[in-house]
Amino acid sequence: MKNLFYFLIISLFCFSVQAQTTAEIPVENSLPALQNDNLENPQDYDATDLPWRDRRFKVTAGAFFPINNTEIEVGTNDGTKGTKIDLEDDLGFSKSSASFMATFDWRISKRSRLGFEYFALDRSSSKTLEKDITFGEHTYNINTRVTAFFDVQIARIAYGYAILAKPKYEAGLLIGAHVLFTDLGLRVNANQASAEYRDSFNFTAPLPDVGIWGDFVLGKRFGLYVNANYLALKINDIDGRIISYNLSLLYNVHKNFSLTAGYTGLNFKIDAVENRLNGFLKWGYNGPTLAAAYTFGGHIKFNKH
Repeated sequence: MKNLFYFLIISLFCFSVQAQTTAEIPVENSLPALQNDNLENPQDYDATDLPWRDRRFKVTAGAFFPINNTEIEVGTNDGTKGTKIDLEDDLGFSKSSASFMATFDWRISKRSRLGFEYFALDRSSSKTLEKDITFGEHTYNINTRVTAFFDVQIARIAYGYAILAKPKYEAGLLIGAHVLFTDLGLRVNANQASAEYRDSFNFTAPLPDVGIWGDFVLGKRFGLYVNANYLALKINDIDGRIISYNLSLLYNVHKNFSLTAGYTGLNFKIDAVENRLNGFLKWGYNGPTLAAAYTFGGHIKFNKH
């Protein structure tokens, strides 16, 4: 028993020495610590030095995939009232479409920015009418096969002023205008009637708008941009209302090159009077966007704190 007791004492003493030796190994030399030294901390960055952030210029180009909802009514100025037409239901236009879009942004100063946008969408359809339709100077009878088109180009310019201007976030006010170039028409071919006839209605509508915007750094490679705009106004023979919004998430791929994915909506309501015709257009399109962005020029200077 005595020998067993001595054996236990000696064993515990050796175990304690071994444990003390292990505990004295520097923590920084351990394997997990060495591995952590090679990992990059995602929060260890300075927003003012990000290659994609706050550069003087940014060019964006990509695709827009809107879901359309369009109503039109075109009559004559001598009193003939047009039929209210749903392009998708009455004339067979597809609700979904795809289009090219492009933007150019100029950071003038820490608080001021100027943006330009361009968007084009050409749509057409052919359908046998299920009801009589009066469009422009003609009435298109039921069971007549017609061809229709709706071509739109939208240009926008907007000035933004940052009320809040920090390295990782900005927010402020927008003032600008959408200019809508529209051409829409309806046609019956000669083999469907005694003679070919057609009607078209085109107009240009400048629609000012005001809104709010925000720009946020979410991480070293991620950013978020949001804006919303609204205005109802009558200018000469154009009476219009506009509501628009945009949400876009940016991922920086490499240095100045980034990819963006977002969701955009634009809703118009316009009454227009031309030489012989007058028209009503209610058009809403909402859908996802995918684009590539490239930034260049010097960094805008922000205070570090």
